[in-house]
Amino acid sequence: MAASFGRGAMTNHWKDIKNADVVLVMGANPAENHPCGFKWALEARDNRGAQIVTVDPRYTRTSTVADRHLQIRPGSDIAVIGGWIHKVLEEELYHDDYVRLHTNASFIVSESYRFEDGIFAGFDEATSTYDRTQWSYERGADGFVRRDPTLEHPRCVFQLLRAHYSRYTPEVVAQIAGCSVADFEAMAEIVCSTGTADRAGTIMYAVGWTMHTVGSQIIRAAAILQLLLGNIGRPGGGINALRGHANVQGATDHAIVAASLPGYLTVPQPAQTTLAAHLAAYTPRPAVAGSVNFLSNYPRFFNSLMKAWFGDAATPANNFAYDHLGKPAGDATWLSMWDEAHQGRLEGLVALGFNTLLAGPDVPRLIRSMTNLKWKVVIDPFLHEAAEFWNAPGVDASQVQTEVLYLPAAHWIERGGSFTNSGRWAQWKEAAVDVPEGVRSDTWILSELFWRVKELYEDEGGAWHEPIRDLTWNYVNPREPSLEELAREINGYDLTTGRLLDSFAQLRDDGTTSSGNWIYAGSWTEQGNMMARRGTEDPSGLGFHHGWAFAWPLNRRVLYNRAGADANGEPWDASRAGIRWNGTRWVGDVPDFGATTRPDAAGAFIMTEEGVARLFTTGLVDGPFSEHYEPAESPTANILHERVAVNPTVRWYDGVRESLAQSTDEFPYAATVYRVVEREHFVTSHVPLLVETMPDFFVEVPHGLALEKGVVNGERVRVWSPRGEVEGVAIVTKRIKPLTVNGRTLWTIGIPVHWGFKGITTGAMANSLTPFIGDANTRCPEFKAFLVNMEPVA
Repeated sequence: MAASFGRGAMTNHWKDIKNADVVLVMGANPAENHPCGFKWALEARDNRGAQIVTVDPRYTRTSTVADRHLQIRPGSDIAVIGGWIHKVLEEELYHDDYVRLHTNASFIVSESYRFEDGIFAGFDEATSTYDRTQWSYERGADGFVRRDPTLEHPRCVFQLLRAHYSRYTPEVVAQIAGCSVADFEAMAEIVCSTGTADRAGTIMYAVGWTMHTVGSQIIRAAAILQLLLGNIGRPGGGINALRGHANVQGATDHAIVAASLPGYLTVPQPAQTTLAAHLAAYTPRPAVAGSVNFLSNYPRFFNSLMKAWFGDAATPANNFAYDHLGKPAGDATWLSMWDEAHQGRLEGLVALGFNTLLAGPDVPRLIRSMTNLKWKVVIDPFLHEAAEFWNAPGVDASQVQTEVLYLPAAHWIERGGSFTNSGRWAQWKEAAVDVPEGVRSDTWILSELFWRVKELYEDEGGAWHEPIRDLTWNYVNPREPSLEELAREINGYDLTTGRLLDSFAQLRDDGTTSSGNWIYAGSWTEQGNMMARRGTEDPSGLGFHHGWAFAWPLNRRVLYNRAGADANGEPWDASRAGIRWNGTRWVGDVPDFGATTRPDAAGAFIMTEEGVARLFTTGLVDGPFSEHYEPAESPTANILHERVAVNPTVRWYDGVRESLAQSTDEFPYAATVYRVVEREHFVTSHVPLLVETMPDFFVEVPHGLALEKGVVNGERVRVWSPRGEVEGVAIVTKRIKPLTVNGRTLWTIGIPVHWGFKGITTGAMANSLTPFIGDANTRCPEFKAFLVNMEPVA
């Protein structure tokens, strides 16, 4: 979404879903995995008459309360969304005024751009990468992008978009996805019905989209669709990414993702040897006259972060201690990290609150990788599978030399602090129960780790000690900082007065301000802890509740809300007025725009250098438009371009090609993994009442396939891939129908992921089956589409 809109977060928020006319659930199963949030979709249905529709390889618990369901083959999402884009363009169902005003549809693209036989311009076969400058805009003598307001220029984005998706006819989509043309078209009528000012549609997605080799591009395709329909920035619209655990969004905000610094600033690269070089690389220049180009403030955010980390040791004279930051050449994504261990190049690893065995693909390979480590530290409330990987079935513990240190840590139920939910609302909570004896908080553990490393440097010396020496650690109890102190540090200070900041607009690049995460500036001000607020007033009736907690940025509830109004600042739909220009200022939600900036003074998307949203982007490594590529393991050829079947920019780690299914005769069935409501990922394997409700590992087998294979409901089946096998109880179901893919009948098998060899009840590890390959942009593993075989257990 960042490549399309400027930020990667949920565009709206949970309660806003009640304002929708159409709720598309695709790549998610919120009735099961996000039940508290899903109530707002039901409220939209009950109070507005909204239609809820699901598109999924399985008929899920969400599908049971949906108005319509479309079953598709795992890994065919882009083909389906591409078919909807095709329909919107061919039948002129797009919101014309919105597209012209708020997107780059009129921007003219360079003559160097092309797309042919599955490959975009600039591809280097030797490196499997694109030269993305080949996708640049055409610029005028003034340096700004040339535009065609008529949208008729053959190289304007709108015409290139139309040409790209002209291939995605209903017949082609049905052949790829396995559904019927009639079922696809019936779903398309609903999804594509919101391209008018008086209707709004939202999308709810989760890891069912991200866990593919084209995961980022699935989300991009959804962004294109929603922009054409005019659904971004509007109450009841948006693309709503449903995070898993309660603080996944907060963890992402605070740089849990590789290559990210807090607030989505960027980790320096080796070539950026100076602060000036780094700031120049990530401080964009406006592409059109009048663009707000808010990321031109990157130096303010970055330098204030360095002041928060290094305090008095970060000064203009030493480039704010820029040399203290590592500048890694490789990536530290999940797959790359474990590949380093597999190759014997990684000595040790610290896992904090993370079951690194069950949460990764190709469990046998992961076990080999862990065996190659010299040491491993596990910081967790539970002694889980990753902490005792040498006890996994089939492992000879006598051959494992890895030293594992287990540090029992407090569970989040035993701690206060803040959670940031999917909708970017940071909410302060209190501990529910006391921490057990002998267990420490992760704050204490990490603080002690810092102090002991620092003390070792002081006693023994050593290379590159300056970053550790210069870290600020000015807390009342420096061995265990309080969560309140950390929250204030994250918010940031005016260092000239010692006062807490009210807004990131107060940040400076001269060393006079600090902020541990610029997007959280305003979360704890001189008025107190904004995250602890519990005001329930909602004058708008739209669910903004500005007095409840704090939503980044600046307590804004709907991102890009300037796009929820027309050229004159009037809301597209007066009954759902997110913001409105009253002649002197914007009123309603906190504007994602200058509060007193006139409607015609700048573009609505302030986080892009274009000032508008991007139907065409250079922000992803694998293409400016989303294109259907087959999963790494696919039951069929790619009928759009057989020579380029799989995403050409995916990274092939050593030995992975050889670990894939080579024949659909040997591995004829598509498979996907999923979660069930009775188990909250792996944690609740230790909660008796929840384990009792869903005790046994099972395999979901389609009824027709069970008849073919002689599988009886309630008896055991074995499922295997080239990487491993699982055995469990067969749940024979009519919820999964046979599909006709490229003229061939295809069955899909569903496998839940929660079990392992630890916990109250144990079961097979589903990720023993999944391939060690991931998204070309994020390296998120492809858990959601792979091939298997199956047989009854004698």
